Parts: sequence; structure tokens; C-alpha cells
Amino acid sequence: MAKPTTAKIRLNSTESGYFYVTKKNTRTMTEKFTCKKYDPVLRKHVEFKEGKIK
Repeated sequence: MAKPTTAKIRLNSTESGYFYVTKKNTRTMTEKFTCKKYDPVLRKHVEFKEGKIK
């Protein structure tokens, strides 16, 4: 069976314990994903980094 092209990832906040769950294409994006998103715990935009879903 073929390996799926998309994988679920967890975007962890660098400043609090909040996280988002999203998908990414593993064939086109091979490096770790980082982006700025809204953190409702801190009520401001912060950096989110990719982590594994446990």
C-alpha cells in the first residue's frame, strides 16, 4: 500500500501550551513547519512550531 502524501501535524505555541492541529504535504514540505498564528491564551500572535501528534 502507498504511503499517504499528507500527514497530521501539531503546531505548538512557543510561549504557552496552546496548539493547533493541521495537515501538511510531506512530499513538498520536508522541513519543520513554523508560522505566526493567534494564541488565544496570551491573546496575541506568536510563533508556532511543528510537533508530532502523540
